[in-house]
Amino acid sequence: MPLTLHAADLPTLSRGFALLSSGGGGSPHVAELILAQSDTWPVTVHSVDELDPATPCVAIGYIGSTLLLEERLPDADPFTPAIAAIERWLGVQSSAVCSIEGAGLNGLSTLQLAGRRTIVDADCMGRALPDLDQISLLVDALPGLVAATPTGAGGVVLVHAARPEDVERVLRTATSCNGGWAGFALGGFRVGDLAEHAIPDGIERARSLGQAIAASHDLRPEELASALGGTLLGAGRVMASLMERGAGEVHTYDVRTDGADVLRLVARSEFIALMRNGAVEAASPTIITVLDSVSRAPLQVDELAVGKDVIILGLPAPAWWATHPRRLARARPSRWGITGLEEVC
Repeated sequence: MPLTLHAADLPTLSRGFALLSSGGGGSPHVAELILAQSDTWPVTVHSVDELDPATPCVAIGYIGSTLLLEERLPDADPFTPAIAAIERWLGVQSSAVCSIEGAGLNGLSTLQLAGRRTIVDADCMGRALPDLDQISLLVDALPGLVAATPTGAGGVVLVHAARPEDVERVLRTATSCNGGWAGFALGGFRVGDLAEHAIPDGIERARSLGQAIAASHDLRPEELASALGGTLLGAGRVMASLMERGAGEVHTYDVRTDGADVLRLVARSEFIALMRNGAVEAASPTIITVLDSVSRAPLQVDELAVGKDVIILGLPAPAWWATHPRRLARARPSRWGITGLEEVC
């Protein structure tokens, strides 16, 4: 049955997608503000199996620096230039849309196209990940894909049937030319492809998580973890913060718990691993979520600081990532050249 969303659901969805972001993906707040002004509510969202599998589809999302995006806000239609270029190239209009990333800012991105395209409750990561070559359709090397993004001043760059690494390199450069962020689109596939090559029901998961966290203020950390369907990794105070030399933008945070355990959070643009007393307890693609102990608000990596009291949770990764070694390799810490942090599956 299709899912009907109302404007009043926005805060709940925003909280849920923040939980799924593992400290990255950008705050959903900007998208929430944009959508609050929309006149397309209520919005109908369809699961993959409710639509004709032959329906042409496009995956969209913001790429680049989400901090710059908050300084230079998007207009009402940031994805049209990229989508239009793909449709001209393929000669086919994409009547359905899904998200490249079911977390953070991009969790809400498809709702900006409500009223113009059918919204599919599927995405290509199921959490936040930093690179375009981690998009599930590219990980699986689906043939015939076309990616596009603006370069600024009316220009658009388009990459057809390229290697995933080329999509990451070329479109990341184009994003820099566009001022640090851009609306990205990936086309050349159909709704039926999402059943095997994407992560389903992310919007529904975010709504359920958002409802659970909103009702969590009276719950102990263990109860909170259970309510969210996750595990409690620890609770305590951030005692130290360190930028690791030679590890390529890796930041670590030491957290002292009430039981005198030492937790070490390892982060890049997302939290990618947690160690307890030197042993790996959780690692990407597991979703490591850090909450402010008082407000229970999910924290982005750049919001974590010495002296902050936190609750650290592990939420299950989408099963899609563990179904093939190739997929799992794209989301593990070793993907970023960080060894010794593999989670035992």
